[in-house]
Amino acid sequence: METALTRLVGVRHPIVQTGMGWVAGPRLVAATANAGALGVLASATMTVDRLREAIREVKSRTDAPFGVNLRADAQDAGDRVGVIVGEGVRVASFALAPSRELIAELKAAGVVVIPSVGARRHAEKVAAWGADAVLVQGGEGGGHTGEVATTVLLPQVVDAVDIPVVAAGGFFDGRGLVAALAYGAAGVGMGTRFLLTSDSTVPDAVKARYRAATVRDVTVTRAVDGLPHRMLRTELVDALERSGRVRALGQAVRRAAGFRRLSGLTWRQMVRDGLALRHGKDLSWSQVLLAANTPMLLKSAMVDGRTDLGVMAAGQVAGVIDDLPSCAELVERIMKEAEEALEGLKGLRAVR
Repeated sequence: METALTRLVGVRHPIVQTGMGWVAGPRLVAATANAGALGVLASATMTVDRLREAIREVKSRTDAPFGVNLRADAQDAGDRVGVIVGEGVRVASFALAPSRELIAELKAAGVVVIPSVGARRHAEKVAAWGADAVLVQGGEGGGHTGEVATTVLLPQVVDAVDIPVVAAGGFFDGRGLVAALAYGAAGVGMGTRFLLTSDSTVPDAVKARYRAATVRDVTVTRAVDGLPHRMLRTELVDALERSGRVRALGQAVRRAAGFRRLSGLTWRQMVRDGLALRHGKDLSWSQVLLAANTPMLLKSAMVDGRTDLGVMAAGQVAGVIDDLPSCAELVERIMKEAEEALEGLKGLRAVR
């Protein structure tokens, strides 16, 4: 299926596996790329040196195009852009809108730039700055999210910009792909659906917890870092929502110390990163620290398998996913379902 997205990035199918911290590593990204979709490597949980190694590992597993996801507000974003350019990565995506300067640097090197946005005005801004495409995530998506549903946000953005739009938030099958195309999107982005594949390195116990969840078990909470965060309701989420500020601060400091050792960041850098995530919100110091070390909370679940101590970011679709196909099986199934949906629509005619 050829769309503006497939032509732009050189993949066979208009499907993007989004960059999920501790989840979208070399194995998952390469498997997605080999399946004909766009795999995106998550770099926020990696050091700069590890990012370089991960890119080379992906290249050792596939010759297909893939991307790297960056945090535009990270202190070392410029260094990471340098790695992407130096290693010849095809696509750079951003969790937040990148600066005009970062976009220009990447485009000058021939890298396709696809920022993620959650509002029409942000899409208009990055499009004016030269972004090649934009990924729009509605409120159904996992992780930090907004309040506007994809079905409302997507057509707003499609009407507002002249670059390809990738729809994310609530997609998991071929019917959803066709629906997004009908809205004017050039493809769909999926996170939770790719997390729940056999190519994902997430521990089996964690995958089982996701698969056991219903749509009512996926919640939006501000208890983790003060910002709306869609995730599975776990023991940690319950504890944070019950904790007072003093207790939450103590928990945040302990987890921040662990992430500081893992990432090599200084306390000053961690606080800066946490403050950068505030976006004008009135956050407590515990929330600032939690915002800076949310990757450590994700690691507890996604790497260590501690569903009781970690954060499990999840789109609402977690409640309707009940199998673990390979990426190749998943992409093939999605495209078959899309073809069947399109074929079924051919028989529809307007009644006058």
